[in-house]
Amino acid sequence: MARDYAARCPVSPMGNTWLVAAAAAILLAAQGILAQKVRVEEELEAYPMESVDLRCQFIDGGGLTKLTQVSWIWEPSDGQRDNIAVYHPVYGQSFPNLSFKDRVVFLHNSLENPSIRISQLRMSDAGRYTCEYATYPTGNEQATTTLTMLAKPRNSVNVVTVQAGTKSVVVARCEAVDGKPAATIKWLASVGGNHSTSATNGPDGTVTVRSEYRLVPTPADNGREVTCMVEQRTQDRPWVNSVKLSVEYSPSVSIEGYDNNWYVGRPDAELICLANANPAPVNITWTASSGPLPETVKVDGNKLTVKKVDDAVNTTFICEAENKHGASRHQITTFVSEALEDPSSAGVVAAAVVSSLVALLLVVALVAVLLTRSRRQQRRGYTTSGDSIAKGSGGGGGGGGSNGGDYGNKACLLFAGSGNGGGGGNKNGTGANNNGPIYTYREGCDATGTLTEKANDYHHHHLGGDMEEAERRKFDLDDSMEEEEERYDRFEGVGAGGNMLPPAYHVHRGHGAEEEMDVYLDDDMESQRDGSVISRTAIYV
Repeated sequence: MARDYAARCPVSPMGNTWLVAAAAAILLAAQGILAQKVRVEEELEAYPMESVDLRCQFIDGGGLTKLTQVSWIWEPSDGQRDNIAVYHPVYGQSFPNLSFKDRVVFLHNSLENPSIRISQLRMSDAGRYTCEYATYPTGNEQATTTLTMLAKPRNSVNVVTVQAGTKSVVVARCEAVDGKPAATIKWLASVGGNHSTSATNGPDGTVTVRSEYRLVPTPADNGREVTCMVEQRTQDRPWVNSVKLSVEYSPSVSIEGYDNNWYVGRPDAELICLANANPAPVNITWTASSGPLPETVKVDGNKLTVKKVDDAVNTTFICEAENKHGASRHQITTFVSEALEDPSSAGVVAAAVVSSLVALLLVVALVAVLLTRSRRQQRRGYTTSGDSIAKGSGGGGGGGGSNGGDYGNKACLLFAGSGNGGGGGNKNGTGANNNGPIYTYREGCDATGTLTEKANDYHHHHLGGDMEEAERRKFDLDDSMEEEEERYDRFEGVGAGGNMLPPAYHVHRGHGAEEEMDVYLDDDMESQRDGSVISRTAIYV
């Protein structure tokens, strides 16, 4: 079977060589693992001023190896070996290296477990530490631990005070001193600059990293922030710190406070000199282009106060500020106008005008109220309280109605009488041949104040509420009632031989029909342009 496989799959001489080498390597590795009798930790990390335990243990599976002595050998660099601790079961402990003498101790007085502790570690303690046994009959057995010393850097950032200019200069520095491993520095800034970084190795294996931030400084950069960020293995998080740039520059001056309203007599007018500079100005002075400052001017630092404005301050004021980098000035011209009206007097005038307007409005309102009331009283006077005295007219020759026309009281409604002549009037002022009814209203004569109709042989009517409403509707607050009464007064006491027109020319009302009265009232009277109302059918002379 083997011959058949070999015949089917021939192997070249070169392939056989590689197979043999691989098998030998695997065998040697297995033998090394089985032969390793000293057990240690391969790598350890520690910080300066701390302590570290270097553990070592001898493992003898068959118990045939005899241990005679154990030593710890320090290799700080390639080619250098120093014994720092030796243990012998008979002769005891020994610390040959003086730099470790007071800092190294054995944790167990035993050859099987010769672990040591190194205290107050230094950065120079980094290196390879080998635990080596002297045995019989196999010879020396050993294993090595690599100790790495770590160092937290001392971080800092600071600004560099510079003067504004046109060249790029260093404005801030950031450092990570004596760190291991080396730190990384980054900058965070809103100003347009750049940075450069350098590293320096220390004698104990530490590294110092420095970074400089550069820009062309301007006055606007003063006070702006830049941030330094340091990253390093020993830090839990990046170290971040910010500083404000310090850029010095000469003063920039301006004057504020002038409002173009300086007039003669104005009190406490002020001008303020503002100087933008770094460092702050050491000296601020006020002058006037016309010569010395006026007597009414008072200067207090950067503030100039005019106690009372007059023509003397109609000039140009100059403010000058100075620091170690130079001086600068600014000027402003003030114009003084004539004195304005006393604000208090203006207030009094304004108050008087307002008061006058209010009083005028009140008077207008009062007049309107009085006019309204007067017109209402005229309406009521026409229907209820007229000033005409009751009149009568009789017929013929000498008969008048004087007896019946005077009651001693005011008549509130038109009282009209007419006659055909002849016969004297009776006491009601009616003639023997009257053609129409006679209406009278007298205050005090009737307790109810109602309209009373006098008897007439021709008509018997009672003038009630319909007459009032008709008359009100016809004349509506008109003053023509008085003129109408005057026309009717002309017929008072006229006899048959008089010059007045006879009653036959008056329009006669019907026999007691209220509808005919409404027609008469609505159609007979005509309003005139002067506000009066006259009848269309009556004839006047």
